[in-house]
Amino acid sequence: MNTITAQQVINTAELLAHWQGHRNLTRKVIEVFPEKELFDYSIGGMRSFAGMVMELLAIGGPGIQEIATNTVNELNEQFKGITQKEQLLQLWDESTVTINTYWAQIPAERFSEEITIFGKYKGTVWSSVFYFIDNEIHHRGQGYVYLRSLGIEPPFFWDRP
Repeated sequence: MNTITAQQVINTAELLAHWQGHRNLTRKVIEVFPEKELFDYSIGGMRSFAGMVMELLAIGGPGIQEIATNTVNELNEQFKGITQKEQLLQLWDESTVTINTYWAQIPAERFSEEITIFGKYKGTVWSSVFYFIDNEIHHRGQGYVYLRSLGIEPPFFWDRP
């Protein structure tokens, strides 16, 4: 009789590094945007890229903090008074620190636990984290379209160190 053992494809540190690679690239996209267009430019009735980034800020750090502490956070995408690129980048960098800090507090065995993130969305810890990453990639793609329509070459999509 053959015994099959499960092998881990990726560990939590590698998953965090993968996500932070995406976050580094998204930061580069924010940096490339002209200040005015970052907050005001829109195509087809979509939000500005700054509005999309604020959604990402509302999800990433607070979501990981919620998972680590088992404390439900309200999803809040409203960042009042943020009108400059440097402010947005500062929030992005603070969010990176929050993610790294709370990620370290999540035991690997929790990733398969059922949760309701932000008190609304049912799934597992890992499915929630994948959503955070997928959502960021989706919005970054919209940012790429905005940049190209403005005649600006976006950062290479594979440049995620």
